[in-house]
Amino acid sequence: MSLPPCPKCHSEYVYQDQDNFVCPECAHEWNPSQVSEDDTVNVKDANGSLLADGDKVTVVKDLKIKGSSQVIKIGTKAVVRRVLDKKDHELDCKVDGIGEMMVTAKFVKKA
Repeated sequence: MSLPPCPKCHSEYVYQDQDNFVCPECAHEWNPSQVSEDDTVNVKDANGSLLADGDKVTVVKDLKIKGSSQVIKIGTKAVVRRVLDKKDHELDCKVDGIGEMMVTAKFVKKA
């Protein structure tokens, strides 16, 4: 029996507690029969397009990597692994030539 992933953090470690599902990673509880559209995260890129998991994006300005001397150049491509509900770094991406990192949505555009 497989349970759906958590709508908040997309964790696969979900368990059932009577009628509700519970995520142990973010402590989100929800009833699968009452899932609403309010649980979806709306994150927009630099052009105002909505971003979703799996989208391919391009960096629109040079970005310094915190704690490193590396720079992500304009035009670098990335794949959005998941969209998060955070204020500063909304996108969990795999950036070409760099690896996995969190990126702010206003610095990318849909490819």
